[in-house]
Amino acid sequence: MTHNVLVVDDEPKLCDLLASALSQNDIAVFTAGNGLHALKVLESEDIDLVISDWRMPGMDGPQLLAEIKNRYPQLPVIVMTAYSTVKNAVQSMRNGAFDYIAKPFDIDELDITVSKALQFRDILKDNLRMRAELDEHQQIDSLVGDSPSFRRVLSAIDSVRESNATILLTGESGTGKEMVARAIHKHGNRADKPFVAVNCAAIPEGLLESEMFGHRKGAFTGAVADRVGRFQQADKGTLFLDEIGEMPLALQAKILRALQERIIEPVGDPRERKVDVRVIAATNKNLLDAVANKEFREDLYYRLNVFPIPLPALRERVEDIAPLARHFAHTLGVAAGKRFSGFSAEALQAMARYSWPGNIRELQNCVERATIVASGAEIEEQDLPAYLFASQPTQPGALVAEGSVPADLEAALAEVEKAYILAALAQSNGVQAAAAQLIGISERSFWYRLKKLGIHVDKIVR
Repeated sequence: MTHNVLVVDDEPKLCDLLASALSQNDIAVFTAGNGLHALKVLESEDIDLVISDWRMPGMDGPQLLAEIKNRYPQLPVIVMTAYSTVKNAVQSMRNGAFDYIAKPFDIDELDITVSKALQFRDILKDNLRMRAELDEHQQIDSLVGDSPSFRRVLSAIDSVRESNATILLTGESGTGKEMVARAIHKHGNRADKPFVAVNCAAIPEGLLESEMFGHRKGAFTGAVADRVGRFQQADKGTLFLDEIGEMPLALQAKILRALQERIIEPVGDPRERKVDVRVIAATNKNLLDAVANKEFREDLYYRLNVFPIPLPALRERVEDIAPLARHFAHTLGVAAGKRFSGFSAEALQAMARYSWPGNIRELQNCVERATIVASGAEIEEQDLPAYLFASQPTQPGALVAEGSVPADLEAALAEVEKAYILAALAQSNGVQAAAAQLIGISERSFWYRLKKLGIHVDKIVR
């Protein structure tokens, strides 16, 4: 496993020496010439250990140590100085330093100290990961439902969780694709290894290759230090590629090679690196249509589609709305210090009539709001958000019954999606974050849809 170490010293030669020595131990080394520069690196990179000089111009070692302990309390810091005194050593340890080494130092001694610090960091990360998994347990448990369509999803999860096959999750936004990916990881043979999620639509195209495969210092403007990519971060674990249909064609060939050969090549570094990653991809697009339109590589599609799992929209599993709502009411109510006996019959009927364009995510947001405003032990119809009653969306099959089947399904769906977004923007007075919450999607997904549908918010708000 590669670790990221930040060396802070105002002597460039010493930084280079440490970088050369530490890089032999599968360590990516970042350098900074002073404390302020070091804090900027910490803001942009995932650093596992800081090795800092004691005396530096501007922000010195003790000041940097105090700032790191304030901002990143679990990040270990090794202090080094030529002015080695017992007083300085004791003071640095009291202030939270992991250890202390004196210049000139022995490389073997440095290796031992760094190894101990990184082991300590790994233990802390494992603890944090286990806590996160416990926190996510409620979300994973929200794979609730007994409808036939959802039972097929659960059966597929059980079939594939112990294998290393690449999985393609398809379905509308909010149907729980990441939740399913996490469940597969948690209950599979890589459960004790990292789960790394990447939203391919949320990262600028120019940075996506670096984000995926990492880069070497100086590979491009702004590459001030080496960076470990998501494939390496997920080594031995699971890499979840969300919104894979938005990946640029230029990068798809490199993703294909990584999947086929399990080899990556960081930007600006000719050395290849082997990775052992289980890939789960997800999309709300029809990738076969994208292949036909030359927007997605056919070979990559078939490489991803080894084990497809389609996720049903919530309107296709109406019988699961009530148990899901009860589950969310219980877990969210406990978090808020409230206990609910359930929902009134009228509230359940109102939720069953609504078509949930935002799917499970929208339902969870709806129930969360209801748990906040509800004053009794039972959630009533009036506790539900007003938009559930403002305009009941057309139910599946209504268009067919009226004899007006759209000639272009994608265009018709886009119009429905646009109508929901415009209504949410109108109701939220143009506040995008509030509009996204109204229809149960993330701000990033909302921004992506604005761009895709050509909606300009400044033209909506009066």
